[in-house]
Amino acid sequence: MCGIVGYVGHREAYPVIVKGLKRLEYRGYDSAGIALMNKGLTVYKKKGKVSDLEGFIKEEQLKSHIGIGHTRWATHGEPNDVNAHPHFSASGKLAMIHNGIIENYSSVKQDLLNKGYQFKSETDSEVLINFVEDIKNKSQCSLEEAVRLALTQIVGAYAIVIMSEDEPNKLVAARKGSPLVIGVGKDEFFLASDATPIVEYTNEVVYLNDFEIAVIEDNKLDIRNTQDIPTTPYIQTLDMELESIEKGGYEHFMLKEIFEQPKSVSDSLRGRLNAAKGHLVLGGIREYANTLVNADRIIIVACGTSWHAGLVAEYIFEEYCRIPVEVEYASEFRYRNPIIREGDVVIAISQSGETADTLAALELAKSKGAIILGVVNTVGSSIARITDEGAYIHAGPEIGVASTKAFTGQVTVLTMIALRIAFRKGTLSKTKYHELLVELETIPGKIQKALELNDQIKYIASIYKDAKNCLYLGRGYNFPVALEGALKLKEISYIHAEGYPAAEMKHGPIALIDEEMPVVVIATHDSSYEKIVSNVQEVKARKGQVIAVVTEGDQLMPKMADHIIEVPATHEALMPLISVIPLQLLSYHIAVMRGCNVDQPRNLAKSVTVE
Repeated sequence: MCGIVGYVGHREAYPVIVKGLKRLEYRGYDSAGIALMNKGLTVYKKKGKVSDLEGFIKEEQLKSHIGIGHTRWATHGEPNDVNAHPHFSASGKLAMIHNGIIENYSSVKQDLLNKGYQFKSETDSEVLINFVEDIKNKSQCSLEEAVRLALTQIVGAYAIVIMSEDEPNKLVAARKGSPLVIGVGKDEFFLASDATPIVEYTNEVVYLNDFEIAVIEDNKLDIRNTQDIPTTPYIQTLDMELESIEKGGYEHFMLKEIFEQPKSVSDSLRGRLNAAKGHLVLGGIREYANTLVNADRIIIVACGTSWHAGLVAEYIFEEYCRIPVEVEYASEFRYRNPIIREGDVVIAISQSGETADTLAALELAKSKGAIILGVVNTVGSSIARITDEGAYIHAGPEIGVASTKAFTGQVTVLTMIALRIAFRKGTLSKTKYHELLVELETIPGKIQKALELNDQIKYIASIYKDAKNCLYLGRGYNFPVALEGALKLKEISYIHAEGYPAAEMKHGPIALIDEEMPVVVIATHDSSYEKIVSNVQEVKARKGQVIAVVTEGDQLMPKMADHIIEVPATHEALMPLISVIPLQLLSYHIAVMRGCNVDQPRNLAKSVTVE
């Protein structure tokens, strides 16, 4: 979950590293630090954000052509100056940054304590760098060999970059389970947790694989695995523009990404959907299309917002493909000894493609003979590489920690997969198939129309910004949207919120409703409309305050609800792509009015790369 950056080349390292850390700050912002070769190996680190680090070292003369930097989301040890990265080895000759968790750090630490090592921090990372130094001293080997030997005895996840005072032109990096990208420039190299710090300087990158160790020295890149077998770097070209990772005039990344959704959904559809011709092509699932058609069941594994996208997909797959679907929290999946049969199809959903729990679930499913498919946003990510096939959502970089455009991108891609399989299977008629394709093509425009409600939603937010609790209700396809709306509110505004199937309100949550309780109801005109009207009446009978998201032209709901948000009509299977927009905006404006940091909410990080 931490962000790491490294640089060696002809530029001044400090500006490159600090700018890179700011672009990675969505991965963690508990503390930050850098190490430079500046009259010896020097480390500067500070609790807080990267800006706090800049203020701490602004008077220093930081001339160096090589360096490493880190922005932290705390796992082992509370956020403070001491636990911040980089960490020195005991001699002060080595410095390391680390993203991940060393699971056997306690036993390794005890062995080092028995040898007389002392530790300043509470982190597993300091244990690892001292373990590397101990092996190096004992074996009298090179730094990269000491790293290799250490990693053969380490259990856990890591992306690490190490500097040595004795070898001032060398960086040694390695990964297992946590992402690491190497940018290849002209006589310079960049390292980072993802490509956002690199794209400004080069569009050529190498995605390090698990169990690989990279050595950068004398303008050369050498990659070997932990078995000391050389591998040939595969250089890929980034499809990312610098503008896509800047705010572009918006106050927050989250607001920018909400308003990018007409384009991001269009990008998800582009090259795949031609409604006029009745064509829907998904090259990423071509080889396993028949497997999906003949599947006895589909298991979807995901976490957080991606799990909600999976719930929407469950409705669509079961309705149109007539295939049983189970949607699992990836974090629980492998710990309950799940029944996975050879030939089962497992679909993993992840914005980053690096979610540790989801990766672990896939590894289990793969070991049982399941076909595994990925729906991810990040090209070259771990999930994209481990899966048999899959589809990118092409939403572009999502910097705000609270996911918005990734959700609609995931739902769009999963909808296309379901419709394509249903038509191929024969469970969806040609007429209905064409009707849904035509409607799907209109969704970006309807999202744009929903975004025009921003000022109205901002006004509603001003009324409820001081609420202590909030209930979200939905039925059918809009039940997952209720869950997603509640998640957005709680994670960026810190208001307690819960999403429920509307009919379940009577089985407990109705006890909470009074005149202080705002209730957000997704009540668009679909097959369950009459039922949810009854649920709204039940809320109003208890003096609850109702904010209703309804279809344009609704005549009944305005007579009952306190506030009405009208969204464009669409087919009910596609409505989550539109009904979620007002909920994203409502959460955003409430959080801003409460003075919350919407892009970097407390205790959260964007990419959960540890279990």
